[in-house]
Order: sequence, then C-alpha cells, then structure tokens
Amino acid sequence: MQYLNDPERLMKLLTQLTHGFGTTLSIFAMTLIISLPLGMIVALGRMSRHKLISAPVSFYILIMRGTPLMLQLFAVYFFLPRLIGPIPRLNAVYIAFGLNYAAYFAEIYRGGIMSIPPGQYEAAQVLGFTRSQTFMRIILPQTVKRVLLPVSNEVITLVKDTSLATAIAVSEMFLTAKNMTSSSGSVEPLFIAGVFYLLMNAVVTAFFNFLTNRFNYYHD
Repeated sequence: MQYLNDPERLMKLLTQLTHGFGTTLSIFAMTLIISLPLGMIVALGRMSRHKLISAPVSFYILIMRGTPLMLQLFAVYFFLPRLIGPIPRLNAVYIAFGLNYAAYFAEIYRGGIMSIPPGQYEAAQVLGFTRSQTFMRIILPQTVKRVLLPVSNEVITLVKDTSLATAIAVSEMFLTAKNMTSSSGSVEPLFIAGVFYLLMNAVVTAFFNFLTNRFNYYHD
C-alpha cells in the first residue's frame, strides 16, 4: 500500500483528489441547474397538442435517451464548435450533460403530471382557477412528490456519470485518480476516489430523504 501506509503521500493524493472533486462538483451542479428546469419545459412541449411542438421534442428525447452520453459529449465538443466557434472543454461537458439529463427528467415529469387524476383539473376549473394557477398551485406540488424517487435515482446516476468527462480530458476527480494510478502503479487512488463518490451519493440520498419527508403532507 503505497499511499495508506505513507501519510505524506496520502495527504498529497487527497489534496489532488480534492482539487479534482471541485470540478466534479461543478459538473454535477451545473448539470442540475440546466437540466431540472429545462426538463420541465421539454415535458410540457412533449405534452403539447400541437405536432409542430411535440414531434421535434419527442425526437430530441429519443436522441438523448437512445444514444450514449459519451457520444453526445463528443458531438458537442467536436462538432458544435464548427457551427458556433470554439467551446471550452468544461462548457462542452455542461451542455452535453444538461441536454442529456433534461430529456430523462422530462419523461419523469411527464409521467408525474399525467398521473394526476383529471378530476382535479375539472375541480380547479369549477373553483375559477386559471390553467396556470391550476398547474402551479395544485398539479405541480403533487407532481414534485411523485417524481422525487425517480429524480433522486437520476441524480445519483449523475454523480457517477461525471467521470465520463474524462473522455475529453476534463480534469475532474476520476481523471486525477486515473493519472495518479498510472504514475504510481497502484490502484489505491481509484478506490479512494470511489470513497469520494460514495460520500457524495450519501449526501444526495440524505437530501432527497429530507425532501420526501417534507412533501409527505401531500397524500395520494
């Protein structure tokens, strides 16, 4: 054990992994900032009665869910710059991850919205609510509760998917651990990085458990 038996080398490794972990966190956070609201827009577009809206949105969802995220990352980094100019590596990761996860969240949201009984829409109309008021005050709170579990599963997957950024040489935590493994000939950096991912997912799980408890007052 080159690192666990050598406190000085272990501290150096942890320092480097922590630096890479900062990039991992930025990918995680930016992906959620982009994909969570975009997913709702995409879901509403997918549910539109107008084919000119729903058909392209459905095709977008098919592409995002039907092709590997790594391939989408390559497409954004290597082909999109031909249309709009150079894109920094990290920004390419944000775009690819955001678009990919928005498609998954959109289908989760759509399932949650469609699970609300039609009678609630009719009751809201009788009470004089507008369509926007009905959605924001009645439908959305119930939808949030119903989609928390599948959303949490996707967020946990996102924690692990951040390692795919290594495909275009973004210096996040997994690439840092991989480089340390190559230079030292020891797999310890990879396993220590795994502990970082595990702890991050433990925090994510605890957060969603907290949200689930907060939304327990909405009973099905």
